[in-house]
Amino acid sequence: MKTILVTGGAGYIGSAVALEFSKNNFNVIVLDDLLYDQKFNFSWTKFYKADFADTQILKQIFNSHKIDAVVHCAAFIEVGKSVKDPKIFYENNVIKTIKLLDFLFEHDVKKFIFSSSCAVYGIPENLPLREDHIKKPISPYGNTKLIVEMVLSDYANAYGLNSVCLRYFNAAGAIPEENIGELHEPETHLIPLILDAAYNQKTFNVFGNDYKTPDGSCIRDYLHIKDIADAHLKSYEYLNVNNLSENFNLGTGRGYSVLQVIDAVKKITGQEVKFQIQPKRSGDPDILIADASKANNILNWDPRYSDLKNIVQDAADFYLKNNLFFLRRKSISNKFIY
Repeated sequence: MKTILVTGGAGYIGSAVALEFSKNNFNVIVLDDLLYDQKFNFSWTKFYKADFADTQILKQIFNSHKIDAVVHCAAFIEVGKSVKDPKIFYENNVIKTIKLLDFLFEHDVKKFIFSSSCAVYGIPENLPLREDHIKKPISPYGNTKLIVEMVLSDYANAYGLNSVCLRYFNAAGAIPEENIGELHEPETHLIPLILDAAYNQKTFNVFGNDYKTPDGSCIRDYLHIKDIADAHLKSYEYLNVNNLSENFNLGTGRGYSVLQVIDAVKKITGQEVKFQIQPKRSGDPDILIADASKANNILNWDPRYSDLKNIVQDAADFYLKNNLFFLRRKSISNKFIY
């Protein structure tokens, strides 16, 4: 049985990825510092509570287990915070990742799967976005993802470390039957914020209604975390037979507007969603949609769960399952990432 180390494996995406590998007969080790006080108590993985660059813990893990591949999901992800305090983002997302790579070299681990982001592209010049689109990130967060991609490219050429960089578009949905979903504090993502507005009679802020889209609200490509997890498994299978590093977009190739998502939440929950229009935010593109044909063709990956209705239904089921948690929260941010 092969052993996979998943950093950030107690997070929203990381836990779905770790579960997918476990279901496919891998021995899964999760390394996470539980920075956001998330609960993680699953029998299908061995868990280490520590920073992903903690030298002593990494020594313990790599000396105690024969690691076949590392899936690196750990990172700071709040775009706005990266603008206000870029230093901690470069330290965490770049410098610590390089420290992690040192352990791969020491223990002859040649397979690395990296959670990247469509933020590496910046403002799109052509749609849908292809992997060869010019890279001009507009935030320190996007810069950190692009820098790590560049590091991995250089390491592949110099040291034979093969990697797959997966550029997520908008991760969404949940796996309610496994109690995996979004429990961020503060919450910044669109769908859980709309669900909170629906179930708790709050007013939701829509930033901008004059985008160049059919209903005036911006359009994004939403991808179910089950499909993201499947892409990681297929990336491992790719690295297992290819001595070649690659970058792949993960998206559906179709988009939904903010108002369409609100409408889907209303239909699925049976609740009214009150919202108000706020000024649009600078730097927000009208439309972000992936061309994921490369992943379709090379990885044989096809998103099966990413219909908007299915995404919202799973997110709503998870929300209700954990509703006491939400009711205990003092406040929820109404600023969100599109």
